[in-house]
This record gives sequence, C-alpha cells and structure tokens, in this order.
Amino acid sequence: MIPQTYFHIMAKEVKVPPMGESITSGIIAAWRVKDGDSVERDQVLLELETDKITSEVPSPASGCVSLKAKEGDEVSIGQVVAEIDESADGKKSADQDSKPDKSESPSEGEKPSGKENGQAGKDAPKDAVSPAVRRLSAETGIDPAEVEGSGKGGRVTKGDMLAAAKEAEQKPASAKTEERPRSDDKPPANRDSDEASRVTRRKMTPLRQRIAQRLVSAQHEAAILSTFNECDVSAVKDLRARHQDDFVKKHGIKLGFMSFFIKAVVHALREVPQVNARIEGDTLVQNHFYDIGVAVSTEKGLMVPVVRDCDKLGLAALEKEIAGFAKKAREGKMAIQDLEGGVFSITNGGIFGSLLSTPILNPPQSGILGMHAIQERPVAVKGEVVIRPMMYLALSYDHRVVDGSQAVTFLVKVKQAIEDPSRLLLDV
Repeated sequence: MIPQTYFHIMAKEVKVPPMGESITSGIIAAWRVKDGDSVERDQVLLELETDKITSEVPSPASGCVSLKAKEGDEVSIGQVVAEIDESADGKKSADQDSKPDKSESPSEGEKPSGKENGQAGKDAPKDAVSPAVRRLSAETGIDPAEVEGSGKGGRVTKGDMLAAAKEAEQKPASAKTEERPRSDDKPPANRDSDEASRVTRRKMTPLRQRIAQRLVSAQHEAAILSTFNECDVSAVKDLRARHQDDFVKKHGIKLGFMSFFIKAVVHALREVPQVNARIEGDTLVQNHFYDIGVAVSTEKGLMVPVVRDCDKLGLAALEKEIAGFAKKAREGKMAIQDLEGGVFSITNGGIFGSLLSTPILNPPQSGILGMHAIQERPVAVKGEVVIRPMMYLALSYDHRVVDGSQAVTFLVKVKQAIEDPSRLLLDV
C-alpha cells in the first residue's frame, strides 16, 4: 500500500505571486478552471486583480487541480490558492473542451463566418462558459446565450460580455421608456418591481472597489491643496506645425503635446526640488531622478505607467514611450513594474473636454499636474486684446511637503517652459 503522504509530495502548490513592493494582496477575479479539472503546465488558472492591474496566474505543472480559494476572495502574496496533483488526471476544463480538434479546425487562413461564430456562442453548453463570463452575467443580468461570441469555436469571452454591457448602457432613453408601463396600466404590485424598471444595480468589480479605497485613502492621509494657472500654447502649436512632417519622417511617430509637458515638469522639478520629494513615516525622502507617471484611461479604470529617466530622453523617445504604454493599456498587457516608482504624475483631462479640475495625488508622490482642454480665448498681450489657444493648468500637491510659494513657483516654471520652449533648451 502506498503511503498517503506520497500524494502530497506529488502535489505542487499554486501561490499568489509577488506583484510589486507596494502590493500585499489581491482579489481572485475569476477562476479559469474548476475544481478537479485536468490542466496543462503554463495554462492560465485564474485572474488576479489588485488596485493597479489585473494579471493571470499560470499553472506550475500538469495534473489535476484542487482549488483552495473562491472567486472574490482577497488573498495575500504567497498564499496557496490551489494545488496541482501531478499523479492524477482530472476532467478537462472548459477552456480545454472549447479548443477545436485539429482535424476539424478550418484550414490555415480560413476563419468561420460571423454568423457561424455567433451561433456557436449561443448554442454553447452552460459549462463551456468561463467563471469570468458567469460573474459578469450575474452582475449585469445579460444572458451569455444572447451574446455573439468572438472566442475560439464561438465561445463567449469576458470582452464580449463587457461590450454587451456597454452597449446595453448606451441604449436610447426612448427604448428604456417604452419598457415602462403606460399610464393606463395597473401600477406595480410593490415598490421593488417599480425600482427594477427604473434603475440597474450591479456589484462593483474588485478592481473598482480597490481604486475607490486608494482614492479615499489619498485624501485622508495627505494634506492636498491645489493651485491654478493658465498658459498660452501658441508656441508649441506653431513648433509642431512647422516640424511635424520632418519629425514623423525621421522618428516614425507624431510629435504631441505630452512630451513638451513632461520636459516642462522635469525643468520645474529641477528648479523647485521640494516638489520632487515624498514622506516615508517621519522621514522626508528627496528624489534625485525624474521618473514621471502619465495617466492612461482604460476600460478597467485609470492607470499611471511611469516613463523612466525623462531628463535623459528627447521628445521622440518620450513620444514612443507614451505610445508604447497606451498600446499596452489597450491590450491589457500592462505589468506592475510599469506602474511603480514614479516621482510625479501628469493627467490630461482635456482629451475628454475637461476645462478645469483638481487632480488627486498618486501616493506617495507629492505632486500631480492636471492638463485641460485647449480653448481659443481673448487675452491681453502688450495692451491689446488677442485671441490665443489657452489651457488651464492645475497642480495638486501635498502641503506637508510643499509650501504654497513653492507650488506656485513650480507651476509658473511649467507655464514659462510651455509658452517659450526655448527655455528648455537654454535651461533657464
């Protein structure tokens, strides 16, 4: 008889991987497998959400999986969330079942039609639907069977469900009104049924909950104050217009506004180093490097990837870094290392039409610059009223670290650098 402990030796533990210095836990957003499934080495087992990113955890071995935690559980770094018994075979997971047989799959370059794809998604059995899709179905009330699948074999994916939910939210108000009872109909039997026709309730995602917690924490722990100014972006607009074609030919990328603002921020941080500092306990830490965070909007919320050593990069290199992060964010490939270690952040609400705002600090940083929409406005120049493209700027800062005069001086330095970019070249 084989001792029972032998089977424990054959089991490999699946632990929550390190996610970065500032992250101690995460939330299991979705299991990609079921308890008892047969899995392959490097097959994705679960989606793990933190307050910064969502990452996938692969299987360390092939065998039968035993789950040790549930969807929605908060798990700490290093915690065992599953075990893989390498000596046993389980039932195939939904992901494995959905893979088409090579003998029946379309030939290379040949894809099933959209109709066939959608039909396959609607006819797929319930157990072929992933946990993430089931969770979204429960939160949104959308039936996966009514969603056209874009996955392999027409399988409905998490992205399909998110798109369907977004489409449902954007339905015209008139369509929603038609669903409500007419005035001559009998009133609903109770208030609950009336409310159901007037509002939609769905649980916040774990990621959104954690983002909310961090934002509230930032306001409670720091003495946030904001100062404002405005700048004339005529010089930058003219410079871009004159050199855009040559810039694209040489560097293969367009010259935008953000690279100028990054350079202006680096210049201002050098002139007012107090803004380039942070508090750790009872210690004031002065930074002597210039890693700048640039806010990027994604479907799951705001991310702030960090562009390293901005003082050593030219405008072309900065534009390429920004474009690379935007692509990563769209594809969901942002790594935790991309989000760590910034000394200052820039956010551009102007791309959404914001005229003025007070951005919230990104702890433990002591400053964040808010850019806004460019508007042509009448301004006084040398005693004459002229029309100029103007942008409001907002600097939110931690008053525990930065004095008011220092914050105002910092923002003036940014303004001056944008209104006269030659100052960046001359370092004045």
